[in-house]
Amino acid sequence: MTKKEICIVVGARPNFVKVAPLIRAIEHTDGAAYSLVYTGRADDPTLEPTLFSDLEMPAPSACLGVDSQRLNEITSRVMAEFDAYLDSHPCDVVIVVDDLASTMAAAIVTKKRAIRLAHLVAGTRSFDITMPKEINRLVIDALSDYLFTAGVKSNSVATREQGETSQTYLVGNILMDSLRYNHSRFRQPVIEGIDLATEPYLVLTINRKALLADHIALRQMLDVVVGCGLPVVAPARGETSRFLSEHYHDCRHLHVVAPLSYLEFGWLTMKAKGIVTDSGNVAEEATFNGVPCITLNSYTEHQETVSVGTNELVDGDADKLRAAMTKLVMGDWKHGALPDRWDGRTAERIVQILLAT
Repeated sequence: MTKKEICIVVGARPNFVKVAPLIRAIEHTDGAAYSLVYTGRADDPTLEPTLFSDLEMPAPSACLGVDSQRLNEITSRVMAEFDAYLDSHPCDVVIVVDDLASTMAAAIVTKKRAIRLAHLVAGTRSFDITMPKEINRLVIDALSDYLFTAGVKSNSVATREQGETSQTYLVGNILMDSLRYNHSRFRQPVIEGIDLATEPYLVLTINRKALLADHIALRQMLDVVVGCGLPVVAPARGETSRFLSEHYHDCRHLHVVAPLSYLEFGWLTMKAKGIVTDSGNVAEEATFNGVPCITLNSYTEHQETVSVGTNELVDGDADKLRAAMTKLVMGDWKHGALPDRWDGRTAERIVQILLAT
């Protein structure tokens, strides 16, 4: 029996969390084989040594070695390197993840070679055309043969824009596959100065460049967070770590720590009293765990975390954040539920669709 060869392309650490269940599903399915390609370096410092063992998945079979910070350079270099990779590694379908410049680059190369293209987590939109990632989303979705969406809103967007409903599949949120699989494996981290098992605490994550670039607005919001009266644990690296250490070095409530492993961070967010973040993935995990979550942005890629789950948006506004923080600390938060198809079977649906078409 000839197997369908599936090439999975990932461009950043969070992508691995999303493709781990997909790899497990392929490995347990007759008629399918895969290769895993990382667009970055094999020694990328953002990939902690325990990542692949934590996720119980193999390391990439190939790394393209692109490590630039300039978006256009990333696009051109990934296109060249991925094109060369496909010369010696033919496949039937390429799966790309999320909305990075590297994701768009791999998508363009795939379609120029007339290979079928699948977009994992399609249909997400900020509707802000000035955002580079919004351009990436539009291009990738327009090129894709399979649009695998996580929720009703993104499914509606993808269907409307694509115009051919047979190409759009509401498969569910694949991040939940990883959470369900690893839930019992989460392990408590050790953080100096706080007993995580007995003390209520908040988790703070900040990664988006636009938020980090506006120091005045960022400082106003962080003043609210660290002044809430609860310990705040902030796993951070790079610019975020430097900013927090410089401006809040004398704040005894704030615990700035190095990035945690996947299993440790899962425990930290699962047990938190609340989360303040600019990450869509973290907000999704909070909804799954029923933990109150405040997203600092004016939008979220997955609206169901707000309409159904435990997430609230504060639009980058310190006053809105203060009001939300007051509710969170007082325990006056809305009750969330699990959105549709957060059942841990997303990867199975994707593999069956690929084999059937």
